[in-house]
Amino acid sequence: MRLRFVVLLVLIVMILSACAGSGESSTTATPFPTETPIIPPTLTATPNIPLAILVLPTDLPAETSNLYQKTVYDLTQSAGFRFQVRNSLAPADLTEPGLKIVIALPPDPGIAALAESAPQVQFLAINIPGLAAGGNLSVLGDNAQSDIAAFLAGYTAALVTDDYRIGMLIPKDNPDALRGLNAYANGMKFYCGICRPYFYLPWTFPQYLEIPVDEKEENYDAYADILILRFKARTIFLHPGIAISDLVTYVGTTGVYMIGTIAPEQRPAGWVMTIQPDVIKAIQNAWPQLVSGQGGVTVQSPLGLSDVDPSLLSAGKLRLVQQTLDELQKGLIHTGVDP
Repeated sequence: MRLRFVVLLVLIVMILSACAGSGESSTTATPFPTETPIIPPTLTATPNIPLAILVLPTDLPAETSNLYQKTVYDLTQSAGFRFQVRNSLAPADLTEPGLKIVIALPPDPGIAALAESAPQVQFLAINIPGLAAGGNLSVLGDNAQSDIAAFLAGYTAALVTDDYRIGMLIPKDNPDALRGLNAYANGMKFYCGICRPYFYLPWTFPQYLEIPVDEKEENYDAYADILILRFKARTIFLHPGIAISDLVTYVGTTGVYMIGTIAPEQRPAGWVMTIQPDVIKAIQNAWPQLVSGQGGVTVQSPLGLSDVDPSLLSAGKLRLVQQTLDELQKGLIHTGVDP
């Protein structure tokens, strides 16, 4: 009896389960997945990185060429420019993307016409003769400042020479040379006042000799001998008009000191220093104007000292010379050759 009851209960449960499973079930339809549309990015023009080109002659000495390249390279890096070096410049080169600045040394690549054809580019001509600044062409000319160089030479010669026995060789009937001679004498006086020698001589210093324009260069040595042997000059300032290589080499064999404004090809014995325009500094000074598009100016080149022999011009004396040069260029010291 008990077994029957259990069997009956199981049958009832099975019947009820079957009935529940036969009912309709509500389901929610799941949509098919769809791909998200890809929208292509909007293409925008990437601005060209500005470019500066340095034009150097192929025959420039390696040391000088490297100095120019390093100078302009450093400037371009600080300004976020690209940098290229070339040995020539043609109109097609001016279409280079992003070209903003061209700095060119002699020989002249026709820079005036190139500048006119590319008004968006700033040009700087370094010591290229016959050019006038204007428009987008800036010019670094022959800013030798001969009176300042001569004054400084006189100051330095008196500083390094025993008994202030200094002299100068100049071309005859040359107004610039006579102006330089006066500045040379004033520089000597600025250093030592009356500059009275310890030993009596029947003349005063500086002594000078004029070399005629038509004199043969092989005879220049004889003029140097007169200045050295007869007039006892121990330091000579060479005017650039007569500072030829053979003369410089000869004076270097005499034990006499020399100062000049043209760097010798090979520095001889006794060469104290060279006083000449500092083109590197001039480029650095002009760079901000070129970057800002302010061209058409004549760039003034400050004077600098090079080829300094530390055995003749010690560090302390060099500081005095550099300080004097700085004050000359600031107008704090006057050469005395102008009224």
